[in-house]
Amino acid sequence: MEALIEEDVRIVKDLKRNLESCIYGKSAEIDLLLTALLAGGHVLLEDVPGTGKTVLIKALAKSLQTDFRRIQCNPDLLPTDITGVAIYHPKTEQFEYRPGPIMTNILLIDEINRATTKTQSALLEAMEEHHVTVDGEPHPLPQPFLLLATQNPIDFEGTYILPEAQMDRFMLKFSLGYPDEGTERRMAHVQSKVRPLDELQPVTDAAQLLALQQRVKNMHIDDGVSHYAVHIVRSTRERRELLLGASPRATLSLIAAAKAYAFIQERDYVIPDDVKWLAPYVLGHRLILETEARMEGVTIPSVLESIFRESKAPVRMER
Repeated sequence: MEALIEEDVRIVKDLKRNLESCIYGKSAEIDLLLTALLAGGHVLLEDVPGTGKTVLIKALAKSLQTDFRRIQCNPDLLPTDITGVAIYHPKTEQFEYRPGPIMTNILLIDEINRATTKTQSALLEAMEEHHVTVDGEPHPLPQPFLLLATQNPIDFEGTYILPEAQMDRFMLKFSLGYPDEGTERRMAHVQSKVRPLDELQPVTDAAQLLALQQRVKNMHIDDGVSHYAVHIVRSTRERRELLLGASPRATLSLIAAAKAYAFIQERDYVIPDDVKWLAPYVLGHRLILETEARMEGVTIPSVLESIFRESKAPVRMER
C-alpha cells in the first residue's frame, strides 16, 4: 500500500482486532461488516438469538468515536419514534424539530421485522438519501451514517416481511452462525470471567472515518473487473428461475463493496475474486425465486453459482 494510506490500514487492522476480541472465530463476517462501514452501506444481520449480532454491532460502535443509538422494534413503534417530531412552541409560535434516535452515526435497529410496514418505511428515505423529512422539512443525518438491522429468521409470530424496496437498500446481508466447538470452549473460558466489550477503546473518529471512506471510494477498479460485476448483476435479470433480479443499485453496491473489501485485504486494486466472494452477500437478499423453481429445489446460492460458472472473469487488469 502507498505510504499515504498506511494510517488508514492501521485503523482498519485495529478495528478488526477490537471486533475479534468480542466475537471469536468470525473473521469473514467481521470483514463483511467492515466492508459495509468503509463503503458507506447498510447491513442486515439475520440469525437466531444468542449468536452475537448485537454484541458485534456494539463492539463496532465502541470502536468508533461516534454517536450510537439503538431502537428495539415492536408493533407499537411509530414512524415518529424513529425520525423525530415537530413540536409547536406557543411562545415562539413556531414548530421546532425534536430529533429522533435516527439522528446518529451508528444506528442499531434490533428485530427490524417486528416493526410494522408503515414504521419500516420511515427508514427508506434515511437509508438512501441520508436525511428524514418531518412535516415537509428535510433534516440531514449526521455523517457518517450506518444502519445495522437484525432479524430472527425463525420467529414468525408478530413479525412483518421486509418489502423488496427496503431489502434493496441494504448493501449486505449475512449471518454469524454458531461457533465451532473449539471457539465456543474458548468463549466459555474467557468471557465467563471478563466482558471484552467493556474494555474496548475507540480507534478512530468520525472525521477520520469519512476521510477513509472517501479514499476507498476513489480507489481504482479496472474496467474488466467492473464489467465482470455488471455482467453478474445483469445475468440475474435473465434467469428463468428468478422472478426478480438485482437492480442497478445492486451493481453500485457490489462495486463499492469490492473496493472496500480490497482495501481491507491491504490492496489498492480490486480483483475478480473480490467481486465473486461478495456477490452472494450483496445480491442474495435482492433476488426472488419463481414458485416453480422453488418447488424444484432451486436455491438462490445455486442460481448464483450457475451465473459464476457462465461469467468469464478478466485475466488481465490495468492498474
